[in-house]
Amino acid sequence: MKKIFALVLAAMMLALSLTGCGSSGTSLSDVQKAGKLVIATSPDFPPFEALDNNEVVGIEIDLLNLICADLGVTLDIQQMDFDSVLPGVQTGKYDVGVSGISVTPEREKNVLFTNPYCLAAQAIVVPEGSAITSKADLDGKTVAVQTGTTAESYCMSSGYTVNSYAANSDAQLALTTGKVDAWVIDDLTAADMVKVYNAEHDDQLVILSDAMTTEPYAFALAKGSEDLVDAINASLDKLIADGTVASLFEKYAAPYTAPEAK
Repeated sequence: MKKIFALVLAAMMLALSLTGCGSSGTSLSDVQKAGKLVIATSPDFPPFEALDNNEVVGIEIDLLNLICADLGVTLDIQQMDFDSVLPGVQTGKYDVGVSGISVTPEREKNVLFTNPYCLAAQAIVVPEGSAITSKADLDGKTVAVQTGTTAESYCMSSGYTVNSYAANSDAQLALTTGKVDAWVIDDLTAADMVKVYNAEHDDQLVILSDAMTTEPYAFALAKGSEDLVDAINASLDKLIADGTVASLFEKYAAPYTAPEAK
């Protein structure tokens, strides 16, 4: 009987230890010992992340390189679809999730967020001449969104018919080929992608002035990574205060809206 009890107790202790390992997060010392900060990103979100000759570039990449310099480490970029970014961070496979990630109460249940570094809005994109001229006109229409985004969750909760796509380029294609009536996407990325599309095509896309929502952007880390979050926040706060973040937006010809003061 004692032997059985001992075996059960040992199994329980092992399970607890494994559970603890899976939820302990990433510490600043872990990152500094490794000499690198491993980020998960979906590089189809210009001007925040995009591919340029197979190299990931953008506002968040430049910003994280500056943060890494403060931490004394290098940046290790891992590419994937957006809906794999946060799960990868939660399981500890990656240190930080980086893809124009909006802070929401639902996401805060599963990951830690750094301080926001900017505010963005969800924009509505339609073909030129569309009968959709405002958010109110979306009732009964089909909307394209990227899978796993706040645009997807917002449009679904609002009762719209939603078609979800792994990449924003696929959502844009659905709009331009008439598979959907509108496309909902973060405003700065909308501006970048619509500008490129309109320069290359006779049929034009229009970004409506009536935005869906306004949301703060931040970086996501696993629960238990508090001291790493604190270190990144210290760097972020400095880069926001001295105008560096605003200058990165200017570099990519993107308007900058500073986060609300805490």
